[in-house]
Amino acid sequence: MRRIQASRESDTRIDQPKQEALRSDEQVRWRDLPNKDQLFIIALCRLSAPLSNVCLLPYVFYLVRSVLSPSEDGTPDDDAGRIAQYSGLLVAAFPLAQFTLSLSWGRLSDRYGRRLSIIGGLCVSILANIGFGLSRSIGALLFWRALAGFGNANVGLMRTATAETVKERKYYTKAFLITPLVFKPGMVVTLALSGYLAEPVKNLPWLFGPHGIWNTTENSKGVEWALQYPYALPPFMTAVILGIPWILAVLGLKETLPGRESYSDIGLRVGAAIFRFIKHLSPSDKKHGYTVVGTEEETSSEGAESYDEKLEPVAVIEEKQDSLAFRKVWTRKAVCSLVSFGLLPLHNSAFMHIFPVYLSSPEADNNDSTLFAFTGGLGLGSASVGLWLSVFGVCGILLQLFIYPRLQARLGARGVFRIALFVFPITYAAVPYLSLITDGSSLRWFILGLVACSQIMARTIAIPSTVILLTQAAPSKKVLGTIHGGGHMLASLARAVGPALGGYVFAVGVQHGVVGLVWWFYLFTIAVCALAWSYFMDTDNVQ
Repeated sequence: MRRIQASRESDTRIDQPKQEALRSDEQVRWRDLPNKDQLFIIALCRLSAPLSNVCLLPYVFYLVRSVLSPSEDGTPDDDAGRIAQYSGLLVAAFPLAQFTLSLSWGRLSDRYGRRLSIIGGLCVSILANIGFGLSRSIGALLFWRALAGFGNANVGLMRTATAETVKERKYYTKAFLITPLVFKPGMVVTLALSGYLAEPVKNLPWLFGPHGIWNTTENSKGVEWALQYPYALPPFMTAVILGIPWILAVLGLKETLPGRESYSDIGLRVGAAIFRFIKHLSPSDKKHGYTVVGTEEETSSEGAESYDEKLEPVAVIEEKQDSLAFRKVWTRKAVCSLVSFGLLPLHNSAFMHIFPVYLSSPEADNNDSTLFAFTGGLGLGSASVGLWLSVFGVCGILLQLFIYPRLQARLGARGVFRIALFVFPITYAAVPYLSLITDGSSLRWFILGLVACSQIMARTIAIPSTVILLTQAAPSKKVLGTIHGGGHMLASLARAVGPALGGYVFAVGVQHGVVGLVWWFYLFTIAVCALAWSYFMDTDNVQ
């Protein structure tokens, strides 16, 4: 009896700090976050992967159609099926390349630091976007997409750097929200502009058309290079945008790897000199942002002590160890969170590819349709697709800013995550029935907005929840890079399989007159499996 009572008292002492940390989430305000300048730079660097990945979504249907020769005696549905297959491979090349290097990036950053990995990845991403814009064959497009994936295989270590920057778990919710709150507006603008910048002679005739301002050669069809490379401007725009965080990272991104926080190189020294010069020119700002830079080390050390004392009873022992054995990193809790982390992009990435293709696919005559046997898309152009996707992105930003923190504080990461998992299957089941609603009907656009916003809402609250759950599943702070590297590796594989398999099922469906096949047979099924798995997750008992 005494042993049982002692065990219960021990469990209570271990659980109490966690309960206090959870209660403190409600009290943390945005202004309480430590090292905001570093979090902002990391968030800007995090733009690389989503922008490089989603930039082509508004025009991917038309890009693939432009480099594929039409099939002989093919129907519009047959051509749409081929385009869906090839576009699925094109979308999948990026995360597949990420998958091959994600774990290596994590282990490398655990040994040599986060800064060099982040800066190098941005360089590769910028180069790959430029090459993609100049490509006019499927093979070249696949190569540059894969190279962009290699450069963006470091997403996991950026999440690790975020956790290491704030130190204490009570800051996790808002710290992990900063990244999507920064890159989501970037994605919204990129999606909208990508749709309009694609085929600029058609979408921006006043600039690139026969009588456009930049048609200096007075070509009768428009600006010559825009006709030769009609889809070059969107990736060029992405490359320019990514140049900004690259410069900021070179000049100001500090190392966060435990034990190497004092690391400095020529980039940081030049950046410090520039900041001192700016400070000298603006003496009135002396008491504002620059005082934070001078106290980061003190703040970091205090945060580390608080983290150790409040949240990790075993952290004192862990500090004496150089690292955990690789097999000991993957505890039951970590593996369960990892599987859930991978199931989400398995259907979400497929949706992000299939949905724009479905919107762009030609409409069909469904007079003889049945409840399940009908086909056709909505026939939208690239500019319209980009506009719709950007509107949905705005909805996601508002939800993440005003709804998610309150839900997470009240229900916890796992509770919020499960709500999202209930929404996904309902949304996927409803989407294909848009094909049966009369073209131009206000009902069609209302239902389109409803189902898309539902998916965006679910995705918005699910993604940060999986990141928090995976971070909390790490058995030690020293292996956060490995945990997130493994998570990103699995998620990258899922993001590769999802679009490729989804594109194939979409093609089979439209060729057999069942456009809903991919929505019901694939997306709905995976979403239900993810929901079921959430009930097997154990986020409380650490092994």
